[in-house]
Amino acid sequence: MSMDRRDFLRTTLAAGALAAAGTLATSPASASFTKLRSDRRLRILVLGGTRFLGPHTVKAALARGHEVTLFNRGKSNPKLFPDLEKLEGDRDGKLDALRGRDWDAVIDTSGYVPRIVKMSADLLRDHVQHYVFISTISVYGDFNQVGLNEKSAVGTLPDPTVEEITAETYGPLKALCEQAAADAMPGRVWNVRPGLIVGPLDGSDRFTYWPVRVARGGEVLAPEGPGEAVQIIDVRDLADFLVLGLEKRLVGLHNAVSPPGELTMGELLDTCRAVSGSDATFTWVGRDFLAEKEVQAWSDLPCWIPTYEEAGVGTIRVDRALADGMVLRP
Repeated sequence: MSMDRRDFLRTTLAAGALAAAGTLATSPASASFTKLRSDRRLRILVLGGTRFLGPHTVKAALARGHEVTLFNRGKSNPKLFPDLEKLEGDRDGKLDALRGRDWDAVIDTSGYVPRIVKMSADLLRDHVQHYVFISTISVYGDFNQVGLNEKSAVGTLPDPTVEEITAETYGPLKALCEQAAADAMPGRVWNVRPGLIVGPLDGSDRFTYWPVRVARGGEVLAPEGPGEAVQIIDVRDLADFLVLGLEKRLVGLHNAVSPPGELTMGELLDTCRAVSGSDATFTWVGRDFLAEKEVQAWSDLPCWIPTYEEAGVGTIRVDRALADGMVLRP
C-alpha cells in the first residue's frame, strides 16, 4: 500500500526518523547542551511559540531551566505547553496583555512586517533587556554574490510601507523588521538569519517533499547534479542556538544555516533513501530539460535554486555563528 504525504510525516518525521540530512538522532554536543541547567534562570517571553520553531525553542529553554511565557492569539495548538503562562493577544495592536510586565528576554518568532515588530519592540523596550528577532537569509539583496555574510547588503523595497508578503517582498520586509527592532533597542537586539529550517513539526512541503518522494521508491527526478549545494538547519539545532544566544546575550547579526560545502543534493537524497530503505533511483536532469518542462526551482523541486541563476546559493557564510557556539548535528 502506498503512503501519502500525511501518513509519511505522521509515522516518520513526527515520530523522529527523518530530519535535516536524514536522521533525528541528537548530536552529542546538542544533547549535552540541553541536559545541563543554565547557571542563571532567565524569564523569557516568546512571541508565537506554538507552531514549528517556537515549540522547539520553548522546549530547549525549559530544558535549560528557564521560565517561559507565551504570547499569541491562542489559535494554533492552544493545548501545547499546558503548564506555561500564556498571554493572549494579537501582534497587530492588541498587546495589552504585555503591558506592565518584565522579562529578561523576548524571542520574536512571528514578525514579518516592520510596523508590527516596531509596536512590540517599542512596548517592550523598557521591560526586557534582550530582544531576539528571527529573520532569514532571504534578507540579502544579491544572491549572485558568492560567500554572503552578515556584512553583505540587504534587499530593499521601492515602497517600504508595503505589507503584502510575496516572494519579492518577504526578504526586504524581514530586513526592515530587523531594523525596526534595532532602532527600538539599540545594542540589545540579536537578529538571527536562518536558512531553510527543517525537522520535526515541519508542516510545509519544502524539505519534506524529498523524504516523502524518496520513500515511495522508483525513479526520482532530481535537479542538475548530485554536487548541487544545499544549506539547511535542523530546527532543534536552531532552537538550541537561540537559547545559548540568550544566555550569552549575543547581539548584532548571525546567519544560522549549515556551512557551505557541507551538504549536497546527492548526499541529501542518498540519506533519504538509506533511512527509508526504499528502492529509489535518481535521474539527474539538466537545466534545459527542466526549463522545457516548466519545472520551477524551489516550488516544484524544493531545496534547489539553480546556481547558474544565483551563484551565491549554497555559499552563505556562518563563521560568526559557529564561533559563538552554534552546533549542528551530522
